[in-house]
Amino acid sequence: MKKIIYFILPLFLISTSCQDEILSKKPLDMISDAAVWNDPSLIDAFLTMQYSLSSVMVNESKTYIESWSAGTPISTEWDIFNSEHCYGPFIINNISDEGKGGWEIVPSAGYKAGGISINGGLLEWWENNYYIVRNLNQIIEKVPNSPVDKAWAKTKTAEARFLRAFNYFAMVKRYGAVPLVTKTLRLNDSEELLYPARNSEKEIYDFIISEMSSISGDLSEIVSIGRPSKWTALALKSRAALYAGSIAKYGNVQLYGLLGIPSSLSNEYYTIAYEASDSIVKSAKFSLYNVETDKVKNFKNIFTVKNNSEVIFAKQHNYVDALGGGGATWGYDFVQRPKPHAWNIGMGNCPYLELAEEFEYIDGTKGTLDRDVLQSQLWSMDELWGNKDPRFYATIYTMGTPWKGSIVDFHKGLIAPTGETLENQQDGYGGVSAWGTQNLFGNFHTGFGVMKYLDENLPIGSTWSNSGTDYIVFRYGEIILNLAEAAFEIGKPNEALNAINEIRNRAGIQQLNSVNINKIRHERKVELAFEGHRYWDLRRWRISETELTKKFSGLRYILDYDTRKYKIVVLANVDGGVGSNFNAKNYYLPVTLKRTGENSNLVENPGY
Repeated sequence: MKKIIYFILPLFLISTSCQDEILSKKPLDMISDAAVWNDPSLIDAFLTMQYSLSSVMVNESKTYIESWSAGTPISTEWDIFNSEHCYGPFIINNISDEGKGGWEIVPSAGYKAGGISINGGLLEWWENNYYIVRNLNQIIEKVPNSPVDKAWAKTKTAEARFLRAFNYFAMVKRYGAVPLVTKTLRLNDSEELLYPARNSEKEIYDFIISEMSSISGDLSEIVSIGRPSKWTALALKSRAALYAGSIAKYGNVQLYGLLGIPSSLSNEYYTIAYEASDSIVKSAKFSLYNVETDKVKNFKNIFTVKNNSEVIFAKQHNYVDALGGGGATWGYDFVQRPKPHAWNIGMGNCPYLELAEEFEYIDGTKGTLDRDVLQSQLWSMDELWGNKDPRFYATIYTMGTPWKGSIVDFHKGLIAPTGETLENQQDGYGGVSAWGTQNLFGNFHTGFGVMKYLDENLPIGSTWSNSGTDYIVFRYGEIILNLAEAAFEIGKPNEALNAINEIRNRAGIQQLNSVNINKIRHERKVELAFEGHRYWDLRRWRISETELTKKFSGLRYILDYDTRKYKIVVLANVDGGVGSNFNAKNYYLPVTLKRTGENSNLVENPGY
């Protein structure tokens, strides 16, 4: 018999890191299978661990770890850097057209330049998925028949089905067709079950949508943020159906029907996305966060004020050390923030100039800069960036951005009163250094960093995994944008326009008189920047080959001593080499030689 790799795993594995009090009832090595399914506390602990292991919830992080010295059952200590506790949340942003890596612990530049081979390595979510799915299948099979409160059992089963569907959504957007396993597999099952073939991409999307339709009534209508409600199920249904509609409309059916969705079904999926989004809107359970009169502060607060009116579902974090302290933290603030920094680094994502230009001005005029004019004179930061969409300042930091009582200082070079430009770090004039503070190993990268999710008032310690900011998995702003896109695609342009203007009104910029698909896509790009959507949006619209095959730009700021303005130099091709390069085959990641070698029923994706 073949070696069983992916679907037969230890029956019951529970971490004690988050559930010490519950699990201290009995020695863990003495808990029987029957005891687990008879005890609501143990059932909930087991389910809770599946949330933790589903690290893709945190901006596509590959792994979750419990300590620096030992991995979870599905990881090793070498996966630490891919985890939500370290650099995992940044990789998805660095392979889109939003920006590049600054302090890039896990290099993504090679993949972005077209280096995705049949051996894979980028954004993998396969072994982890099937480990979690097997555990969830046990819950779904066992809990309904457990001697516990039936209403409670129904809710927990629905939660497990939501989480199973979420993990399959993470798979289908990566690989397209994947094996759909909905029962707990055992050693004596048939080889057909133990070594399954791939279900079609359409079947996976249909499964996710059907599951969310089925369980939404079993989940509470009361929003609990950290556990799925009825509205969380509808949010996943909205997102998944929008993806399916796009793939049907803009993609192609391949691999004997395994990949792609027939174009004739695009309206059906868009309608499902529209109706799910509309149900959330009409519930009146959520609203666009619009508390502060300062529009910059208001947009920042969406991501730093916990449990606000816009949050549908979030991975909750606190300020108790996750690595040994039993708490729940992640590495975002430490990796992303500008200096001052405990390790004198930071800036995990470095936005491109092209993304900065994507933000319009308050009056609705485009933000595109004339590169020749830009480099022909000196500029103050107000002259350069004044009157921009408030979301620009809340999303991006650059030269002169206020931070911790000072400013973010990206300048590299100093024009002395003599006219000489001082270039070296050790140079200076009149007490002013030739270099600002934001260099990373001598490199100022694009001249931009990411402000979104950062709170300068929070003390961040001397190492990563100490941020308590929640990560928003589904928010109302995305639902409004989903509704706008789906409405437009099914011939409801007025509803699409109203939805887009609702977003723009909250942002504090000029409303639109008309809307088209490009305006809708633009609004998603600026509203959802660095929230992990952009890479997948480009793929589902099938425009990655143009939008990700480019040489992107950055800025160099050279300080003029006399005027305290800046000479601007446009840095072409800040990624270096061939720049960014997306091949058509990369709309689906490879199944990989390892997996097809261990299961001959798996067919590789085209082009690898």
